[in-house]
Amino acid sequence: MKKRILFVNQEVTPYLPESFQSKVGRYLPQGIQEKGKEIRTFMPRFGNINERRNQLHEVIRLSGMNLIIDDQDHPLIIKVASIQQARMQVYFIDNEEFFHRKSTIRDKKGIFHSDNDERAVFYSRGVLETVKKLGWAPDIVHIHGWMASIVPLYIKKALKDNPLFSETKVITSVYNDGFTEKLSDSFTKKIKMDGIEDSDLAVFEGGTYIDLMKGAMQYSDALVINCKTIDPTIEKMIEESGKPVLPYPGKEKYVDAFDEFYNNLLSN
Repeated sequence: MKKRILFVNQEVTPYLPESFQSKVGRYLPQGIQEKGKEIRTFMPRFGNINERRNQLHEVIRLSGMNLIIDDQDHPLIIKVASIQQARMQVYFIDNEEFFHRKSTIRDKKGIFHSDNDERAVFYSRGVLETVKKLGWAPDIVHIHGWMASIVPLYIKKALKDNPLFSETKVITSVYNDGFTEKLSDSFTKKIKMDGIEDSDLAVFEGGTYIDLMKGAMQYSDALVINCKTIDPTIEKMIEESGKPVLPYPGKEKYVDAFDEFYNNLLSN
């Protein structure tokens, strides 16, 4: 049976402007699929994505759920688009309140969106709820970008007894995509779900970029340094984690490096 890799991305080109992270989000899943693995790829449906040009359409059978965050109901809409030359689909997590503004994490004046905490929670939970509805059990979940940083916690705590995720390995890729702002003081309250204790959330309490990445790494099985330079504090945490680490694989043969890293993690 083919091994299954779930990619939880913050950026994927051509849907967002090209960056190193968005290029990895586009070409790594294709490369891993060509290595013979089954893949699923997700990203947020940010409002600056042109739906008509990119031919996004709603997946009615997957939409229709509501996620409760901070006692508020938020409709979950799933959209999909195809990258024909890669024979690959990309799933989009959508919600009118969180993802219809014409920006990603900052507005046109460069101001950090005040609800980025709820957007991260909605995105992370939305991906996992969609995978549950698909009935698709991933062998590896690989997260890219801080907006997916809560996914490892949910898999290892809230979903640890769910048969779709009970054997799943989680990998966090670290990029140089930090921010200096803090998420809201109620961030950990908004994260909480059945199966998650207050003590599990302590690592996230400061709401900083460092706290998010520290939490993602704490609940991951393996880590990737996915750019030439990263925050020195995070670099030190990776060195001290005792977990399998893939150093920056470069831009040429990174698909081979990731495929080998996946195989080694699954064989152990």
